[in-house]
Amino acid sequence: MSGRADSDTDPEITDPDAAAAQDTEPDDVPDEPDDADDPAEGARRARWTAAGTGAALTLAGLAAALLRLTGSATVLVPAAYAGGAAVCAAAAVLGSRGRTRRALWLLIAGVMVMALGDQFD
Repeated sequence: MSGRADSDTDPEITDPDAAAAQDTEPDDVPDEPDDADDPAEGARRARWTAAGTGAALTLAGLAAALLRLTGSATVLVPAAYAGGAAVCAAAAVLGSRGRTRRALWLLIAGVMVMALGDQFD
């Protein structure tokens, strides 16, 4: 036995307030943001990104379909834009529910359908 009653205490520090002050950080050092390493924050950001991108591409596809519908293009062109917009809308729904990988692939497919429809013009 070493003769100490408590092996966790430092024999040089006898004041409990001094021991507590030794464990704290100075007040002038800013704390790091807690969400930098938080995986839940990253997932939340991915859901918002997928849903927002899907909604933006849906609106763009519908606007392009309406513009092409009023022009002299064949019916296939506005149908392709509307179909791509529908796929992007489905991607927005999946993205908001947390299926961000599937939403990404649907966004790519929706934009490809719109680009293919643009080639028919």
